[in-house]
Amino acid sequence: MKTNFFHLAVLMAAATCFTLTSCDKDDDKESKSVQYVDLGLPSGTLWATCNVGATNPEDAGDYFSWGETAPKDLYTWPNYKWNSAGEPPVLSKYCTEETQGTVDNLTELELADDAAYVNMGTDWCMPTAEQCRELINTSYTKSEWERVNGVYGRKITSLTNGNSIFIPAVGHHVGGTLAFNEGELMSGLYWSSTLIEDNSLNACYLALSSSSVGVPTDGGIRFLGRTIRAVRRK
Repeated sequence: MKTNFFHLAVLMAAATCFTLTSCDKDDDKESKSVQYVDLGLPSGTLWATCNVGATNPEDAGDYFSWGETAPKDLYTWPNYKWNSAGEPPVLSKYCTEETQGTVDNLTELELADDAAYVNMGTDWCMPTAEQCRELINTSYTKSEWERVNGVYGRKITSLTNGNSIFIPAVGHHVGGTLAFNEGELMSGLYWSSTLIEDNSLNACYLALSSSSVGVPTDGGIRFLGRTIRAVRRK
């Protein structure tokens, strides 16, 4: 399947991200009871059956700006948590370039800024970009466009054990508007925990549509409100 297929109507800059980190555990946080599926992936990564904030596989759940842990009504640069200015933004965290803000060279979300960890508990975290790539690697899984209870999305099935998960195509929020949630541009846009190292304004995400799935190398603008599918370690 093509991995560089998405050209959204928002500014994106080219880069790559290959960082893979594990999810640390914090015994002071209690994990909620969430189901997961073992897809037999080489890394041993276990994927949640529902989005963060959802109760059914086909539900959208909550939408988050990258590095924020609560949904909101408006998704813009001026109300983005890690922007210390208005527009153009000046990043106050997760920045590798002096021209874009305060450099801290953090390229993976800390647990305090991980929406999956904060909302689901210690055993969960957002997937890295590398885990997203592994999920859709055709050596390990196959992906099919399906409809579940009226909601379109992709069923991803393990080639090893036959287990599967459904990931709905429920769009994302720009400003106060939900976009890419219907018609030919219907898409699933899922944040990873990984920053685009050469463009700190963007972060890596998993994209899926009726024609393809991938992890676009240019990433997505951090203030966008997107869904999250959590992962759990064995």
